[in-house]
Amino acid sequence: MRYAPPGLCVNDFALIRHPDTSHTVLHLQGPWTRDFDHLRMETSFGRATTTDLVHWETQGTAFGNGLPGRFDQQAVWTMHPLVHGDGLAMFYTGVPGLTPGGWPLQSVGLAFSDRTDGTSWRRHGTVPVVEADPRWYRTGERMAWRDPFVVRDDESDGWLMAVCASDAGLPVESSGCVGLATSDDLEHWTVHPPLLSPGDVDELECPTLERLDDGSWLLLGSIGATRGFESWTAPRLRGPWTRRGPLGPTGTYAPRVTTTADGSRVVLHTTPRRVGLTDTGDRCRGMLAQPKLLVTPQDGAPHLAWWSGLDTWLGQESGEPALHAVADVPVTGPLEVTLRTDRPGGDATALAVRYDGQDLRITGPHGTTLERTALSRTPDTLRILTVGEYVEVYADGAFVLTGLSYTGHPARWTLGTPAGRRAVPVRPVRLPHPDRDDASAIWPGPSA
Repeated sequence: MRYAPPGLCVNDFALIRHPDTSHTVLHLQGPWTRDFDHLRMETSFGRATTTDLVHWETQGTAFGNGLPGRFDQQAVWTMHPLVHGDGLAMFYTGVPGLTPGGWPLQSVGLAFSDRTDGTSWRRHGTVPVVEADPRWYRTGERMAWRDPFVVRDDESDGWLMAVCASDAGLPVESSGCVGLATSDDLEHWTVHPPLLSPGDVDELECPTLERLDDGSWLLLGSIGATRGFESWTAPRLRGPWTRRGPLGPTGTYAPRVTTTADGSRVVLHTTPRRVGLTDTGDRCRGMLAQPKLLVTPQDGAPHLAWWSGLDTWLGQESGEPALHAVADVPVTGPLEVTLRTDRPGGDATALAVRYDGQDLRITGPHGTTLERTALSRTPDTLRILTVGEYVEVYADGAFVLTGLSYTGHPARWTLGTPAGRRAVPVRPVRLPHPDRDDASAIWPGPSA
């Protein structure tokens, strides 16, 4: 249900969809660590494959730093591969070093492959193909020019690139924007003023552009301060862009969109872990989470919903304790759903989902709030998923809350309301690799 290569974490990623609807993922990778080092942590792209977007097979490292003296000599960051002739072209972020103030310098490079499986890359020269233009974007200290995403331009026969950038006309803390460049041949680029500059975002990372069925466009961007992602829509690529609000709750990041075999659009994203796999550990880069269905109503804001492709990984309803499980809970008023207890067969709640008529919360021991969101109306149903330490909550089908907890033991789920308490039947989650035992394995629960 989640993926990271053995012994490593996953950060930003890109998807390659193959004609048979299987997928390859390229992803930033690095060791589990409390302190992130810009120049040593993410120096290669990992690669994995899947036929169903759930069961991933590690395929090793596919790309790494450039030679000394080149623009990508110290780190390679977020990438975007796309079909080019019989192979692929890949745009990626290169880091040559740090500014005097210790900020990573960033630009966008290009590589080609004659293959479509995400391997056998050859760089296009030794310098970047596009850099931040100081007329519109901050360069030097606190600059940004990373996370390229390239699509066909809807106003020409060429290409349009969106990048995470910093608006030179705004204060640093609110300068996060989507930079814009265009090209006729993928190799020569012209930089333009920002495609989108909200004016209240610190960083707008991993921009993703998706053309919808009616010809309009959806833009997804990760917000540094909130550690979630938001959406915008526009009739044309150049805008005007309408802000549609959060699409992923805190803890979801770096979204990418793809199409499944039945034509459904789904979003995959990353989710964090904690150093040492304990509740006292700092949050760190983590794993690739399971897909969510992308719902784009014509007259409303996009949202993420439960994807039916996960149903084949669920077992029959059971009343037995389960560390990995899904259940639907009816909502008639305030409630508490106990997911884990302090000890096997214990009565003290160690992990729960609570709703008080407005706030929806994931709580730990003694009711301590781990994550919270406010719902605009009382839902009819909550769907709750747990996979190891990872918890997700859907309200009337919409993905609204996620959290982490390494405390407690599996218990029979129970629902508490003012009318009393009763058992909640769950559907156990079948894991693709239940016997894996490495640093990326699903947390197996506390030891006895």
